[in-house]
Amino acid sequence: MTALDPIIRNTVRALIVRRRQILLLRKRGGGRGERFALPGGAQETGESLAEALQRECEEEIDSRVDVGRLVHIAEFCKLRDTLPPSRRHLVEFLFLCDVPAGYEPRSGPHPDKHQVGVVWVDLDAIPDMPMHPDYLIGCLAGLGDESNPHYLGMYQDAPA
Repeated sequence: MTALDPIIRNTVRALIVRRRQILLLRKRGGGRGERFALPGGAQETGESLAEALQRECEEEIDSRVDVGRLVHIAEFCKLRDTLPPSRRHLVEFLFLCDVPAGYEPRSGPHPDKHQVGVVWVDLDAIPDMPMHPDYLIGCLAGLGDESNPHYLGMYQDAPA
């Protein structure tokens, strides 16, 4: 049985969409194949969600962002690279964001673990892509659908 870390962690993610394309981190390694994720990460003590998102985007995509409205809240228990295996309960806040008009995809000075690049991806390609965490496939497929629920509920992270 996998232990559950008793600390619940807030994380923030940036949904950056331009001309039917979304900005994603490309990741490899860690015992898993290529996968894609939204820019963002953990909120630090004393940071607002917007401040955490700004810091994470500067670190991972080398750009400041305009943080827009909150579009989804999801939670899941992420499998961690620990011995013995453990999971951490995460509550993710997904915000619509914009990058400056001339932004070209590039990794920032402190990229995410296993990050190998930053890419624009057609929204239509999302259902066939390996996303991390998995719940993002359904969430991103529903972008623009105002009937889509804002609280996405609890998801289980796929085993490593």
